[in-house]
Amino acid sequence: MNYVVIGNSAAAVGCVEGIRKVDATGAITLISDESHRAYSRPLISYWLSGKVDDERMYYRNEDFYEKNHVKTLLGVRVTALDAAAKTVTLSDGTVLPYDSLMVATGSRPFVPPIAGVQDCPQAVTFLDWDSARRLKGMVNKKSRVVVLGAGLIGLKVTEGLAGHVAGITVVEMAAHLMPSVLDDDSAAMLQRHIEKNGVSFIYEDPAAKVSGNLLTLGSGRELAFDVLVLAAGVRPNVELVRDAGGTVNRGIIVNSFMQTSLPDVYAAGDCVEAMDVVSGARKIMALLPNAYMQGEAAGKTMAGAPEGFEKSMPMNAIGFFGMPLCTAGDYDGEAYVKIEEDSFKKLFFKDDRLVGYILISDVDRAGIYTALIREKVDLKGVDLELLRQRPQLMLFSNKADRKRIVAGGSITQ
Repeated sequence: MNYVVIGNSAAAVGCVEGIRKVDATGAITLISDESHRAYSRPLISYWLSGKVDDERMYYRNEDFYEKNHVKTLLGVRVTALDAAAKTVTLSDGTVLPYDSLMVATGSRPFVPPIAGVQDCPQAVTFLDWDSARRLKGMVNKKSRVVVLGAGLIGLKVTEGLAGHVAGITVVEMAAHLMPSVLDDDSAAMLQRHIEKNGVSFIYEDPAAKVSGNLLTLGSGRELAFDVLVLAAGVRPNVELVRDAGGTVNRGIIVNSFMQTSLPDVYAAGDCVEAMDVVSGARKIMALLPNAYMQGEAAGKTMAGAPEGFEKSMPMNAIGFFGMPLCTAGDYDGEAYVKIEEDSFKKLFFKDDRLVGYILISDVDRAGIYTALIREKVDLKGVDLELLRQRPQLMLFSNKADRKRIVAGGSITQ
């Protein structure tokens, strides 16, 4: 077998390791437009702040490719996919054949259509290590920074820059920070915590124009900046599959084996729409654990040992300025809420099951809650008060339920 893997992040690594668990000898060629070996993108904000050095950034050891007999083509872009001929064309004109192809092309920053932003040399995106390097070289202790977007990327770059610049203002179109993840109350708690670190927020006043070092908002308010960080979201890289005739929505459409509509073409990671195990809807779930597990399942299937992955779900385990935050699942259900001065817990129940949660500070039992959601454990007859407060003490009469919870969330954590 001749395997070709496009990409070099979590989904691609999972694919390589999945293939090698089944096929020890097939040829694997990995192509990436980045020149680095596989690194962990969630760490770029910690690298920016100086908390993580270069060596700790890497997702696998330096000998990963050699040990897995992988030929790498780094710093090269795949420009075309011919599914009928089973070839990919590279930016240097090389045409490579494949027997089985993995598309793990990830996503790219969304640059909002703001007048003048394309011509602003002080504007930078923040999604990969190279953009983090560029940003680090642009700022100093006197820099005034404006961040467009208060989602995960915007807040992580804010954390990475805090203490290294003169001031940071975050501009968000929605009514509160992390609007796709948090509700009003949890967002307000997180905002209060972030503001203690010298960060200010502006909501519901979108950027309208960039002129020189001045950002004009829709209200007419003007913000002077030395660096403008564009963190308004991402767009999945679906073009290769789409242009080859594959089925694409916002992301590449795949089945549970991560197969696309094109023969012998698979996809995984941030570029795909996978089935959300909680809601049953197709979603882009740009999360490293999901990406790796999707890639591993695809790799095994590509190598002739079909394995589906049907456990994708929206999930975040992050922290901002020392305050941990975990969310998972769906928020459509009856809510249990416990808010204290510096902690927040909101659990969502529907049809005798836990379907989602938001946890701030008090996150020790997040793994158990996640396992209950992912495994769709029936909670009928369970002491819900004990579940809400001390889930590690729960005893489930159904041995299968208990086994799944232990495996998925470490019931003793």
